[in-house]
Formats: sequence, C-alpha cells, structure tokens
Amino acid sequence: MSALTDVVPWLIAMGVLIGCSAFFSASEAALFYLRRADRRALMAGNPSQQVAAKLLDDPERLLSAVLFWNLMINIAYFTTASAASLRLERSEAGGSTMAFGFAVTSLLVIILLSEMLPKSLAVLGARRLSGLIAYPLAASVRTLDPVMPILRLANLLSRRLIWPGFETEKYLEVSDLDRAIDISTTNESLVEQERTVLRNIILLSDIRVDEWMRPRTQYMSFRPPVALADLEGQMTPSGYLLITEPDSEEVAAALHLKEMSEIPDEHLEHYGESVVVVPWCSTVAAALQEMKRKERQVAAVVNEFGETIGILTFEDVLDTIFNYNPSRSGRLLDRRAINPVQHGVWQVTGMTSLRQLSRMLNIELPARKSVTVAGVIQETLQRLAKAGDKCEWGPFHFRVLEAPERGQMLVELSERRERGDRG
Repeated sequence: MSALTDVVPWLIAMGVLIGCSAFFSASEAALFYLRRADRRALMAGNPSQQVAAKLLDDPERLLSAVLFWNLMINIAYFTTASAASLRLERSEAGGSTMAFGFAVTSLLVIILLSEMLPKSLAVLGARRLSGLIAYPLAASVRTLDPVMPILRLANLLSRRLIWPGFETEKYLEVSDLDRAIDISTTNESLVEQERTVLRNIILLSDIRVDEWMRPRTQYMSFRPPVALADLEGQMTPSGYLLITEPDSEEVAAALHLKEMSEIPDEHLEHYGESVVVVPWCSTVAAALQEMKRKERQVAAVVNEFGETIGILTFEDVLDTIFNYNPSRSGRLLDRRAINPVQHGVWQVTGMTSLRQLSRMLNIELPARKSVTVAGVIQETLQRLAKAGDKCEWGPFHFRVLEAPERGQMLVELSERRERGDRG
C-alpha cells in the first residue's frame, strides 16, 4: 500500500493526461461524424456551434492538430506510467510483479478511457458535443498554426518517400463497366436498368448546364427578409426557397424546404446555404462535382455577364441519372417533351433539348449554337417567336403553336419534304 502511495503524484498526472487524450479523441469522432445536415445546423446555431462548423472547413488542418496533440499526450502518459512502474519495482519485495501489473493496467485504462469510451459517446451526441468542445479545440488547433507547414511537409514527404510506388489507377473504359454489369446478375430487367443508369452518368459529361437547368421562368426567388407568409402556403416549384442578393435578382442562397422538420415564421434567409455558381457552358458533371466538393445542393447558372439565368438542383441531376428517358419538359412542365401527332409530325416543347430530339428521332442534326428547340427558332428568326411563325432548320420544319411572353413555347415539328422525298 505504501508503494502505491508513493506513486500518487504520477497517478494524478496520468489521470489528467487520460482526460486530455479523451478530449481530443472525442473531438475527432464528433466532428468527423457530423453529416451535412448537422453542419448546416451548426452554421446556423450559436457562436460556439459556428466555430465547430468552421473547423471543418480545413479538415486536414484539424485532423493534423488532433493527431499531434493526441500523440504528444500519449507519449507523456506512457513516460509517466513507465516512471511510476520503475518506482514500484524498486519500492519493496515483489515490486516487479506489481510494476508489471501496473503497466498492463495503464495500457488497458488508456485504451478504454481515452479511445473506446469517449469516441463511442461522442458519436452518439456528435452535434451537441461539437458545440461544447469548439472553443478549446479551436485554441489548440490555432496554437499549432506556426508549425502546421512543417507537419504538412512531413506528411507529403512520407507519401513521396515511403510509398513512392503508388500510382493513380487508369480510368475504366465504358465497355469494361458494361461487361461488369452483364456478369453481375442474370436478371435481364435489372441489367437494363443498370445499363441505363450507366449511360446517363456518362451523359453528364456531355450535357451543358444551360441544357438541363431550370430557367428563371421555372423557379421562384425571394429578396430578404423572407417570411413564411411569402410562400402563401405553397411549395416552391423547385422544392427550394431561393434567396437573392438584397439589392439584385441574383440567387445567393437556397433552403431545402423538404428537409426542414420545422420552418420558422420570420427571417428564413438566415437558414439558407450559399449556392455554387457555375457558367452556362459548364457540364452537368462539372457542376455536380463542384456541388459535392462544396457540399451544396443548388448551383446558380450565370451567363457571360454574371447574371443568373437558371438554377440546377441536386434532384435535377438525380433525375438525369435514374430516369430511363430524362426530360426537362417532363421534370418542369409535367408533360412529354415530344408527342407524335401523325407520321413525320410531332409536337415539342420549346425547352426540349436538341440532343434529346436527335436521340429520340434518330436523326443527325447540324452544328448549332443553341441547345433547345426554342433557341434554334429564335436563332433562325433573329427575333422572339410568336404564334404562327414558321421556319426551317436542318431536316425540320417548325411552326410555332404557342409563344406566351412568360410561358413555354409549343412547336409543331415536321420533316422537310425534300428529306421525306429522299427517304
């Protein structure tokens, strides 16, 4: 008993070190367990919660600091435990057995109390704990900022010197993926569904965002301050509350109304998240990559003057991937993009993409600047179309049936006679 009394100062020091190690272990588990919805809630929470959310803006910096402090604390812990074990060994007869038991117990205690238990508890209450540990964790991370470049250099050198043979794998060919689908199942309907999804994923790298976006006439935006009463009890067409800049019509933030369990009555703009801004000529694949990188669900599409001309939502991209025959008209107007009237005659909406038209009618189209039927008609007429206008382009003859100022154009499309004669 006297031997244990002699190592009380070491035991106190070990207890403090276990508490510090548990703090960093719990912090790591809590912050990196947060989901996107949790991070959005923290960003809209109190100052401590906002600090926790900002720490995740640079995850490499945060993780490097947490691992560094945990390593230093564990080294200090085992150094203290070793000193206490040596003192026990020299204290009295049978000290070697007592020292061995103390060393094993010290190892088990730090594994249980500073790793397993704090991380398990942190995962159960990640959002709440993140706000509680934000300030001391931010201070410890900021303390290491002067040496952070050295830590990052060491990390880079370790990857280059210890594992220099790692190479980026080559991209799979589409034919490789197709064969993988064929051998993955014997269910023909499932194979066809998987092949369709694969085809649509590949198409994302070819479809421009202005071809698939929601144009300004197909979404609602609100200038702050925004109140729930402004929605007039209706869901917005896009499912998002789009918030503009205070002094312009440019979309600056979006709030996914379907994900909110409770919507406040006033100042909804405080709960929105900033949107990704992409140029009109960007591909849907590039826009999706940017949305995933910044963890956003809405991209604002701008023209060469920086003006918002439409939006692209994460749900729009999912519709492109999982719909057997994706159509912007079906998604936005709830109607088929191309309706056959009789042989060689179709009714099409103005927003129907020329890519879809070419694929569904199996017709090669000439090079063009526009990406939609309405764009081609305006490009040919050199003015805004009106009902009754007729024009010819490529293999088609167009007759405008409806051309409202703020609505969607409806066009009768037929094959040109000389094309039919040759056929």
